[in-house]
Amino acid sequence: VTHHTVNGCNLQPGDLFGSGTQSGPKPEEAGSLLELTNGGKQPITLPNGETRTFLEDGDAMAIRGYCEKPGAARIGFGEVVGTVLPARA
Repeated sequence: VTHHTVNGCNLQPGDLFGSGTQSGPKPEEAGSLLELTNGGKQPITLPNGETRTFLEDGDAMAIRGYCEKPGAARIGFGEVVGTVLPARA
């Protein structure tokens, strides 16, 4: 959080951002686009046929999260969606 605020990021109370991943040992269990693309070296193919190694302007991203365990209520924060905007000149 400190890194974001000292660089001018306008964080507000209630903002949610992905600060880490939960990955598994298999390639299909990668927890981030960076892992899925092997650091941008291996593009992935999207359902519409486009390929990506990194997010591009106009891309929308959804983050969903929950945790659960047997005998306990499942809790989560629903879905958060954001769109990558072009850099300002």
